[in-house]
Amino acid sequence: MDDTSLTGLREALDARRCSAVELARQYLARIEAANALNAYVSVDAARTLAQAAAADARLAAGERAPLLGVPIAHKDVFVTREWPSTAGSKMLAGYRSPFDATVVAKLAAAGAVCLGKTNMDEFAMGSSNENSYFGPVRNPWDHAAVPGGSSGGSAAAVAANLCVAATGTDTGGSIRQPAALTGITGIKPTYGRVSRYGMIAFASSLDQAGPMARSAADCAHVLSAIAGVDPRDSTSIDRDGEDFARHLDQPLAGADAARPLAGLRIGLPREYFGDGLSADVRAAVEQALSVYRSLGATLVDVSLPKTELSIPVYYVIAPAEASSNLSRFDGVRFGHRAAEYGDLLDMYKKSRAEGFGAEVQRRILVGAYVLSHGYYDAYYLQAQRIRRIIADDFQKAFAECDVLMGPVSPTVAWNLGEKQDDPLSMYLADVYTLSVSLAGLPGMSVPCGFGAGDRPVGLQIIGNYFDEARMLQIAHAFQRATDWHTRTPKDL
Repeated sequence: MDDTSLTGLREALDARRCSAVELARQYLARIEAANALNAYVSVDAARTLAQAAAADARLAAGERAPLLGVPIAHKDVFVTREWPSTAGSKMLAGYRSPFDATVVAKLAAAGAVCLGKTNMDEFAMGSSNENSYFGPVRNPWDHAAVPGGSSGGSAAAVAANLCVAATGTDTGGSIRQPAALTGITGIKPTYGRVSRYGMIAFASSLDQAGPMARSAADCAHVLSAIAGVDPRDSTSIDRDGEDFARHLDQPLAGADAARPLAGLRIGLPREYFGDGLSADVRAAVEQALSVYRSLGATLVDVSLPKTELSIPVYYVIAPAEASSNLSRFDGVRFGHRAAEYGDLLDMYKKSRAEGFGAEVQRRILVGAYVLSHGYYDAYYLQAQRIRRIIADDFQKAFAECDVLMGPVSPTVAWNLGEKQDDPLSMYLADVYTLSVSLAGLPGMSVPCGFGAGDRPVGLQIIGNYFDEARMLQIAHAFQRATDWHTRTPKDL
């Protein structure tokens, strides 16, 4: 297929120029040929082709839907019936869930064809996809580079055209950051927009599912399929789903085709353009902002003064919630169990020490510490107070603008192993994404150029609560004026 966008494949399937089975076979062959990327941790051709055959039957009966017959992939943090669900951890190696996550079930109902489960940082903890029990994922643009994390497998799979779209999760930037480092589009919806039921939990007040695809238009169709209230998720917001693609080709209210974004106020947080931002990323982001000016938008300087506190706040709250969520993995009911142990306590210790990797153990220890007696008020409670202030800072900024824009990552993708021995340096890679997650706001990454080593750069778009449709409309307008999202790695 020449046009591998969701829209292009949709037209080909509806016109019967190809079948879902033929399409699935093509993608399965590509996955096998690109094994060196390590983007997938499980593939089951028989199940994939069975789903494709079912999609063909629906197409033959005259059914038409945006995702019917389209090949996608799921991040291995979503439990998936009849497929392994490991969260990238030895602790869950071989585990098969008896049910589907809501996101998985909704995409299956929409007719999407699952190609497999993608690699990820263990329990979604990491910014480079080097913390996986199954080994690191390699960036399709440069195999010496990381793809970002924790949804690095999904990002690499989309960038390398090993699927049309993929699911990801974003706790502190884990959709936006790997999307930026691999040159694709990814969106983290408003917290509660998409059900967390069946998502293996890391930090329950932060985790949010979202789509990753080549373009904003493709992401809009996937998000439309997975969003909506879920009574099985207590954090799911009682808000009906919607068609996020409905405004894509329309100018903003009061604008015209020549200047489709006339009247749009784009806020530029001065804290996102400080000394920590590399010159190559700054240049690409500023060039993208000049495109937005040409489309009619106005740039406004704003401030998010507590941005620098987002890192310590996040690394108190997220580990605290992780230490609680991961306590269930004890080697008793399910998960890895040590082969040799003395008594029950010894079994707990050895099973968890063997089953969890170094980064997960580090965060569990930090989380247990900040929740312990005598430290809860000093650390966890104080972090929650600052979290509220961070959210208020965004609302003050939105009083002056409609959306915020800036970089996703302070640098382009770094080399594999470069930051493995310096976790604090790794944490700093999320400085522009963490505060958005802490506030529960929607954010997305859009390809906007290349930096050092011809590695991709992403532009971050941040909207107010439930503003996903307008964000996607704004991103789509940029992608109609540029071709960064159509670029593919040269060796594919």
